[in-house]
Amino acid sequence: MTTFSPQTLTIDGFLKLPCVEESPAWEYMDGEAMQKPMPKTRHSILQKRLLTEVDSHSQVYTALPELRCTFAGRSIVPDIAVIAWSRIAVNEVGEPEDNFTAPPDWSIEILSPDQKANRVIDNLLYCLKHGCQLGWMVDPDDYSVLILTPDQQPQICRGASPVQVLAGVDLNLTSQQVFTWLKINQRSS
Repeated sequence: MTTFSPQTLTIDGFLKLPCVEESPAWEYMDGEAMQKPMPKTRHSILQKRLLTEVDSHSQVYTALPELRCTFAGRSIVPDIAVIAWSRIAVNEVGEPEDNFTAPPDWSIEILSPDQKANRVIDNLLYCLKHGCQLGWMVDPDDYSVLILTPDQQPQICRGASPVQVLAGVDLNLTSQQVFTWLKINQRSS
């Protein structure tokens, strides 16, 4: 994980850095810019499937990959930001504004091998503190999903444990089903 932390880096200064829009994404918290690790294959498969499942099971919400959410002095890029359509600001021609300046309704992070779990959890808790309704940290190495909600104890789901989704997302899913998506058939060339 690459970091950049001059002593006077502010959120405005961070957003003006030339590297901010590079891939992998840069995030800002507590005066420090940190670059997320580059996603690997398992991460990308889980991200793609979760995006598809959430989008196909809700008319109220949309699931967006790698959307920068800048709010309350922090700028984060969840692997998946699930946002109510009604919360997406539109411009005069009816297209979405490019900058999203609020926490997502549901923030989903897929833990990468080089990522620090506590940093990811910190971002999820920050989102919850500022209005997010649900946070997930998907851990492909542990085959578990950490569920975080406002004012409740964290829950770790494994196996046949159902995972909580937002009201308005008509999706019944277990932790085991999420990780079954990683079991792909080998194709011969």
